[in-house]
Amino acid sequence: MPSQMEHAMETTMLTFHRFAGDKDYLTKEDLRLLMEREFPGFLENQKDPLAVEKIMKDLDQCRDGKVGFQNFFFFFLNFLSLVAGLIIACNDYFVVHMKQKGNK
Repeated sequence: MPSQMEHAMETTMLTFHRFAGDKDYLTKEDLRLLMEREFPGFLENQKDPLAVEKIMKDLDQCRDGKVGFQNFFFFFLNFLSLVAGLIIACNDYFVVHMKQKGNK
């Protein structure tokens, strides 16, 4: 039985390939669909209507309208870094709040 981390790795790969279809890359529209379905809160809270276009421009290093798995994965890691920062901040708040609640 795979570990949670192995399952997360598999999920990341399968998600990329599900949106890429028979291709080995994502187009801008593939990326938009992936973002809408897999990160709905991110796009809903974006104040920049060109967010997906900017992400695509950053990821499309060859400027051919295609994002391969490697570039997608590095984007995913950067995105997770932002999420990790939020989780750490929430955990810090949670720990302080729980200590205060326990002292009452």
